[in-house]
Parts: sequence; C-alpha cells; structure tokens
Amino acid sequence: MKRLNALAGCCLLTLFSSSLLAADDASCQTIRIGAVGWTDVVATTAVAAELLDGLGYQTTQTQASQQIIFAGIQRKQIDVFLGYWKPIMDDNIKPFLAKGAVRVAEQPSLNDAIAVLAVPTYSAEAGLKTFADIAKFKEQLDGKIYGIEAGSGANTAIQQMIDSNQFGLGEFKLIESSEAAMLTVVNRAVKNNKPVLFFGWKPHPMNIQMPLTYLTGSQDVFGPNDGAASVSTVTAPDFAQRCPNADRLLTGLRFTSAQEAELMQPIMAREAPDQVARSWIKANPEVVEGWLAGVTTFAGSSAAAAIAALK
Repeated sequence: MKRLNALAGCCLLTLFSSSLLAADDASCQTIRIGAVGWTDVVATTAVAAELLDGLGYQTTQTQASQQIIFAGIQRKQIDVFLGYWKPIMDDNIKPFLAKGAVRVAEQPSLNDAIAVLAVPTYSAEAGLKTFADIAKFKEQLDGKIYGIEAGSGANTAIQQMIDSNQFGLGEFKLIESSEAAMLTVVNRAVKNNKPVLFFGWKPHPMNIQMPLTYLTGSQDVFGPNDGAASVSTVTAPDFAQRCPNADRLLTGLRFTSAQEAELMQPIMAREAPDQVARSWIKANPEVVEGWLAGVTTFAGSSAAAAIAALK
C-alpha cells in the first residue's frame, strides 16, 4: 500500500510539474506573429497559427519586411517570426542579435533549403550554368536580374554584385518586386522559351512547376555551398520564459521542403492559407503528434485531443 501511495504521489507530482512547465503567462494568450510575403513563410505561419488557435491561443499576423519584423520584435510589438532564412537574412538580423533584441531557436525548422540565382533549365543547357556565365548572356537577358521585395537580403546580395562588378555584372539592373510579380515574369519567359535570370529557392512549387536549374560558382554570395540554407524561428528574448508552452510548440516545428511545397501549391492557387493549413494538419496526424510532445492547450489540457477535435 505504501508503494502504491508513493507511486500515486509521484504521478501526481509529475502531472503537477508538467502543468507548471506548460503554464503560460496570461499575456501569452495572444501570440503576435510577423510574416514576410514569401509563400513558404505564409504556409508555415498558417500552420503555426492554426495549431495555436486550436490550443486556445489567439493569433494575429503582421506582414512586413524582414527589417520591420525584427524591429517589431525588439519593440515588443511582435512575438515570433517563422521565416529567418540563414544565411540570406544574416545581414538584416545581425544588428538585432548583437543587441540581444531577438532570439533564434536552437534547431532550424527546415534544413534542406536553397536560395540562389536560377534559370530555366533550357538556359542552363544553352550554357548559362554558373555565375561566371551570366555576363556572356547579357543581351539575351536584357541586362536584368529579377529579385524579390525591396530590402530583402537576396536583393542586397544581388545589388552588391552589380555595384562591385562581380562576375562582370556591373551593367546589369536589379528588378525588385514581390515574389508573385517575379514569378509572373519568369512563367511568361518560360512559356515563350526565353532566357530569364531570377532569385530562386527551395522549398517552393516553382521547383516542380517548371524545369529549373540553380547556378553554381557563386563564390558564397548567397552563403556557402551555393546558397544552401536553413530556416529558423525567431522570438522575443523573453518569450521562452514568459510563454514556455507556446515557445515549445513554435520552436519545435520541423518541416521538409517536400512538405512545405505541398502546403504552398494550393496557397499559390489562391486557396486560403488557414484552410490549407487546417486540411494539411488533419492529413498529417503523425507529423503533428510529434510537434505536440510536451505541449498542452493554453488552459493546460491535452493538446492532442484539442487538435484532433479541429473541424
């Protein structure tokens, strides 16, 4: 009987300790998420928001540039950002890291990413395979390199190449636009079998929607190994202490490029991100179950049961 009582006491203590571990401050019930307009970030942010909402939190989203999001975290206006692409955003986040104004999760949410200049495969077959080849195709490319939104790390890297005449690109022009506008130009070029040079990345449905080749020989312009990248979650410095349960979920999310592409495709077809995310969560219970390990609802009850009950 004493052993049973001791065991029962131990179990109660464990449950009590878990409850304390999971407890979030009342201020954490609303989680403020920053998001850039990249479809992969839109997709993973939608998944995180659906999970948080299902666990009894309330989420708000602010879509802005990287710099504004990092500044928002510093000013305590944003709690979390799920789209820190390393190393392409390193220069933008560096001053905030130096001041201790943001915190990067220890483990990336995505490991198999890439972000570097790309061309349709027919251009690679015609000889445009490396950064050193770009200048030879200046006339065919109309002297243009298509980037993404102004202020992005990718555009900064491209403009620095142009300004320093690296690879002989001094006479090229960077065309800044949104992801959607850039891809409209690229798709039009592919439809007409014309050369086009643009900033490409994986995960993204572009990798399965068109024959795509990433250029090599970048001399680490976009980071080591020709643009090999990872994606991590960034939070406010005190978020883990103030909101340990929400932090455990958000910093524990893990995706593959294939999973993200699966999420991104219907979003790019103009389906609502929250609906896409909810359908994906229901279709991938084993993945989600792993994310919920050690996580509870905001009220402290079973996270798995709450998410299973989503309609």
